[in-house]
Amino acid sequence: MSQVVVITGASGGVGRATAKQFGARGDHVALLARGNTGLNAAAEDVRAAGGVPLPIEVDVADPGQVDAAATRVEAEFGPIDVWVNNAFSSVFAPVSRISAEEYRRVTEVSYLGYVHGTQAALWRMRPRGRGAIVQVGSALAHRAIPLQSAYCAAKHAVKGFTEALRCELLHERSGVHVTMVHLPAMNTPQFDWLVNRLPRPAQPVPPVYQPEVAARAIVHAARHPRRREYWVGASTVTTVLGSRFAGGLVDRYLARTGYDSQQCDRTPPADEGNLWRPADGPTGQDHGAHGAFDATARPGSRQWWFSAHRGALIAAGTVAAVLALMWRVSR
Repeated sequence: MSQVVVITGASGGVGRATAKQFGARGDHVALLARGNTGLNAAAEDVRAAGGVPLPIEVDVADPGQVDAAATRVEAEFGPIDVWVNNAFSSVFAPVSRISAEEYRRVTEVSYLGYVHGTQAALWRMRPRGRGAIVQVGSALAHRAIPLQSAYCAAKHAVKGFTEALRCELLHERSGVHVTMVHLPAMNTPQFDWLVNRLPRPAQPVPPVYQPEVAARAIVHAARHPRRREYWVGASTVTTVLGSRFAGGLVDRYLARTGYDSQQCDRTPPADEGNLWRPADGPTGQDHGAHGAFDATARPGSRQWWFSAHRGALIAAGTVAAVLALMWRVSR
């Protein structure tokens, strides 16, 4: 049965790949982002995959625009079943080279944009007593790294906001569920369209995964939103657990390696960043889902497969253990 799905930041990267994945399920997919070029191309991807697209140009930093988009979605598609918050922007730079205005803008898009989207979804889902909200998070919501203070702070804020909301929904015994999907480094165009003040072009910290890995995880989370959070990629697991049990050691390790690992020797992007304007800009360029690192990006994650199927694996293991015990007793 098809669903009505809203995705913010749907014109490129993980949002674009996720929109296509929902489209392949035959869903009605509302695409929210800035810039018509990327939005229209994303709509074509959804249509080609078998879904029904609705592109809406929105700046998620403006709650009025987000709420108006939600109203339009329900007017044209019907009740919203799934809302995916994914839109973000940021600055690659040390703290000393990021202005107060830039921190404010990153917060408005990458944190408050999630708040605005979540509230727009809740205002419609709560009275009906059903719906799923998926927050696209990051390993960096658990462990901040140098040169990405604005992004890490926003992801930490989203995590705190979501945990508080989850408790409230449980208190209400609501049929609305909220979950988080924490991602590893992804091969998306963000490394070309974010503001960069580093000496060299930015790159994701290896290992790097293709955006389709994230998309499959997000769709799975939307279908199974009762689980409080999902970790995608072995590197995410290592990052979260390492920070939890050896935070001081991780601080020193990142101080030593975190600068070079986020920079590479490649042709610098011509774009000045999408912090203040759409990524497709005046040139009308469609950035798509993939970034510049296809040659090294991983198309799948064994860790994610085990994580997604852990219930079945635990059940199978339990049955095997019981059968083994019965066999030993019967001998």
